[in-house]
Amino acid sequence: MYASYSGLKRLLVGPPLPSHAEGHQRLTKRVALAVFATDAIASTAFATQEILAVIVPVAGMTAALEYLVPISLAVIALLVIVVASYFQTIYAYPSGGGSYIVSRENLGRLPSLVAGASLLVDYTLTVSVSIAAGVAAVTSAVEPLRGHQVPLGIAMILVITLANLRGAKESGRLFAPPTYAYVALMALLIVWGLYKTMQPDFQPLPIDETALSQFFTSGTGQAVTLFLLMRAFSSGAVALSGVEAISNGIQAFRKPESRNAAITLLVAATILGAFFFGIAVLAHRIQPTLSADQTILSQMGHYVFGNGPLYIALQAATALILILSANTAFADFPRLSGIIAGDGYMPRQLSQRGDRLVLSNGVLVLAIAAGGLFVIFAGDVTALIPLFAVGLFLSFTLSQAGMVVHWWRLRGRQWRLKLAVNALGTVTTGLVTLIVVTSKFTEGAWIPAVLIPVIVMVFLGVRRHYDRVGRALAIEPGVVVDPMRQAVIVLVGGRFSKGLLPALAFAEAQNAWYVRAVYVASDPQDADRVRRRWQEFHFQIDLDVIDSPYRELGSPVLDYIEQIDELDPDDVITVVIPEFVVHKWWEQILHNQSALWLKARLHFRPNTIVVSIPIQID
Repeated sequence: MYASYSGLKRLLVGPPLPSHAEGHQRLTKRVALAVFATDAIASTAFATQEILAVIVPVAGMTAALEYLVPISLAVIALLVIVVASYFQTIYAYPSGGGSYIVSRENLGRLPSLVAGASLLVDYTLTVSVSIAAGVAAVTSAVEPLRGHQVPLGIAMILVITLANLRGAKESGRLFAPPTYAYVALMALLIVWGLYKTMQPDFQPLPIDETALSQFFTSGTGQAVTLFLLMRAFSSGAVALSGVEAISNGIQAFRKPESRNAAITLLVAATILGAFFFGIAVLAHRIQPTLSADQTILSQMGHYVFGNGPLYIALQAATALILILSANTAFADFPRLSGIIAGDGYMPRQLSQRGDRLVLSNGVLVLAIAAGGLFVIFAGDVTALIPLFAVGLFLSFTLSQAGMVVHWWRLRGRQWRLKLAVNALGTVTTGLVTLIVVTSKFTEGAWIPAVLIPVIVMVFLGVRRHYDRVGRALAIEPGVVVDPMRQAVIVLVGGRFSKGLLPALAFAEAQNAWYVRAVYVASDPQDADRVRRRWQEFHFQIDLDVIDSPYRELGSPVLDYIEQIDELDPDDVITVVIPEFVVHKWWEQILHNQSALWLKARLHFRPNTIVVSIPIQID
């Protein structure tokens, strides 16, 4: 069974890597852009549509397009502030960790746990939103796939999970070509599209009333209010998702880590800002119609490129980068959860690297959580977006507030300017967090607002457990090792087998004050048969037969052990269980698992040692 599992694992994940190979797994700037910046770049494919999805049902399509460019400029201004702040964070904290580390070092335990919980929620939603947007791009171009969003999305999550289990370097090389293809095609769409709109014969797209009717409400045509603009801005602001990813994964870069990470951040932010603004301007001029069946980007691509290969390539690249943008979360969620686990607030297994030098447990946890979320919301991007922004901007705010405290404590060269930049980032992202919570509370923003404190309480509960276990297991230098006085019992099966012989030999070698073989009989005839056979073999150890009229194994054995304990409460009881091991996984189901269940029950009994004597079946 193990051989079959190991072979499948090697096929899917690849051969194990030695620890000294970790340095060779670090990323160049070109590959790192595909690993850490795909989320930020890919958000340009759906952020504009999400702005329109807020305004259109209330004010109509024409009014929504008029507000699109100003809202996009506000989002870009926020992007500049956040990037400037994180640029400083990269150099101040070159070990990585982002908002969690900055908050832990400067704001204290509770704010750092809030930042950590916010980021973990954000990364989980990043995967769900990215995959949902990617599925929407695929179904926009391939009509037969419409209605199959959920299985299609789950399949995509599985593919990305396997790629990340193979290692960051391999996943980056795999995802780099689609990322750069999207960048090239999007740049071509914007430049060529704007050129076409400047021609004398240019005509914008007619409004598709049938498609638009799906978004109409009884209040359509109302005036645009400040509250509506706030909601639209908060939807568009999700374009900033992934900006913090590079500061979390600095140690994944080649040396000099901080410099390479900072350059990658500036390149990613430039691409994001240029594309986001370009798409907004192009949409304002071409005037596509909001539709449930075809994305805004697909309509503009069709208008600019026609039905030819460039349109197909654009849709394919868009779908790929939206799907692969989930890779940003797969790169950062395991790193962050590993850091938090190292501090004792999450299970320690999350801080352990797997065969491929990847924090594979974190990768699997993220895949399961994001897949479940995708199924619950049926892959609906608009339904997931309100959940998305709360954790994102809350982590931004805590990170910038931590940097303000950092510069105030450290002072140093140009500290006032640096503090001012981070203070502006704190105020701005804090206001956006309030806008997101208040404007989208009833649409789902209340879920992360409740979930984040719950996760923080789980963190604290895990830490209390580890602290309690640590105190219970701690020893001091000079401690005296007390001699062990033990009783040994050997469990005997109804059919005496070769496994019994080494078990009895082990028991005799322990020099214990009490040594017995024990058999649990289901009826008197069974008990007499085993006693007669025991006498025939002339074993040196006496046999005790326990009656079990209800044919149970565990409780009679535990009662027998309790009787031994009454003879000497300070002793340690060793239970020896002979068991044979089969080599094929399917052979295991042909045998009962009584020894396994008994060991599980004995595991929780104090002063009890369980020894398995395995017998290999050739």
